[in-house]
Amino acid sequence: MAAPIESLLNEICESEDPIEELKSLRTAVLATPVSGLRQAVSGARLEIIFGLLNTNDKEQIEVCVEILSRVLQALEPIQLAQNYKTALQSGLNHPNDSVKMLTLTQIGRVAGHADGVTQMLNSAEILRDVIQCISVERIDVAKEAIAALSKLSNTKAGLDALFRSDLLNKLKDVMLTSDIIRYRVYELIVELSTVSPVSLGYCANSGLISQMLEELTGDDVLVRATAIEMVTSLAQSQHGRQYLAQQGIMDKISNMIIAAESDPFSSLYLPGLVKFFGSLAIMESPQQVCEKYPVFLEVVFSMVMNLDPTLTPVALDTLGVLGSTVEGKQVLQKTGREKLTSALKRMSKVAADGATELRVRCLEALAQLLTLPAEQQTDDLLLLTESWFNCLSSQPILMIRNISTQPFPELHCRALRIFTAIGCQPWAQQLMMDTPGFMEWVMDRSVGMGKEAKDCKFELVGALLSSSSAQEIFGAHNYLKLKTYLKEGPYYINAVSSVTTEGAD
Repeated sequence: MAAPIESLLNEICESEDPIEELKSLRTAVLATPVSGLRQAVSGARLEIIFGLLNTNDKEQIEVCVEILSRVLQALEPIQLAQNYKTALQSGLNHPNDSVKMLTLTQIGRVAGHADGVTQMLNSAEILRDVIQCISVERIDVAKEAIAALSKLSNTKAGLDALFRSDLLNKLKDVMLTSDIIRYRVYELIVELSTVSPVSLGYCANSGLISQMLEELTGDDVLVRATAIEMVTSLAQSQHGRQYLAQQGIMDKISNMIIAAESDPFSSLYLPGLVKFFGSLAIMESPQQVCEKYPVFLEVVFSMVMNLDPTLTPVALDTLGVLGSTVEGKQVLQKTGREKLTSALKRMSKVAADGATELRVRCLEALAQLLTLPAEQQTDDLLLLTESWFNCLSSQPILMIRNISTQPFPELHCRALRIFTAIGCQPWAQQLMMDTPGFMEWVMDRSVGMGKEAKDCKFELVGALLSSSSAQEIFGAHNYLKLKTYLKEGPYYINAVSSVTTEGAD
């Protein structure tokens, strides 16, 4: 294929309007394996295609971008850095966003290569232009620029270049463009900070993290909500959480939850505050977080009960995540037993007849709360999950099964997952056996026809059999039928043959 590509490049050179030749070249390079392109295109020839980007013809630009996207994959990152700096810089300043995307993708390749990083760090102008791309209106261009800078900063030399040179001033200048652009820069800073304590140190010393933290209590509630998201991301690493604790941010967010009660606009940022503590509780310790910041759990229960379409979904998710761990279950039982009982009853009612999205969230949260794997089962914890299940209804098994029979696949599967959650717990197995027709319903393959429904039913059968009590409680007949179901797999179809005969009158 090298000869046709070379021939097409010659034709492009000689043509005043090369769009048809470019299309033919595009077809040729897309049909050539990347390994074959390495020999097919010389460095000098690529400059022809780069040069043809300098036009107002959108079709020509689009075809050139497709050609270069393919051909540049064949070049080693170090070759790009050494031989195409001028072309890369031109690409960053091109008015067409697809050219910027192409260029940033290639710079990202270079930045992720050990030798390429050194070349990039010696190209301050290119790095300034990459930073400028964060302010481009099109979000995927900005994200590609952030990704490239993030890769560059995986080395100490990269961190030095970004934070101990004029590039930091360039970063700060770009932040002045708008609130949106400022938060794109914060996104970069948070991403870098989570990598290691060293990178966090660079970011903190730049003053940009402190600036971001100050926006938690700013006057603009939308900016405040975005700041909370950034802080939650920063808390994903242990060194990030330690830094936030040292800065008193956990106490500040707790106070913000308290103050939110009297703020008419709190629904815009309160979900973010709750997510922060929910995430913190899972990563650290549910008990420590709930005991140190009691207002967190109080507001979660309140949000579940109020059924606010903005607040309740986050509260349900948080309650489910908290209750998914043994420590979380114990904290919920100990700290808010009465409130939890009320919340479970409310969740049961919503799951039965609420808006579809809230019904799904309720069922998901209930499944997490009721999950108790065999290795975690103790008498106390089994009594706890049984008591929670019995809070749902006077006949909770029938209630959940009724939900599963409704013609909404998302509800059917979420209801099955509640049965899967309790399926390995002896008290639940006995309840299932005592419910007329339940075991037959479990093994009825005609219930739930979609793939997800069949997978969920198969998981339920697996959960029922995973318990050492299964054979004793279900009896030999049902146990054998469950084993057969599991062996046949989720998509087994009973072969039924029938013969129809017609007699003459």
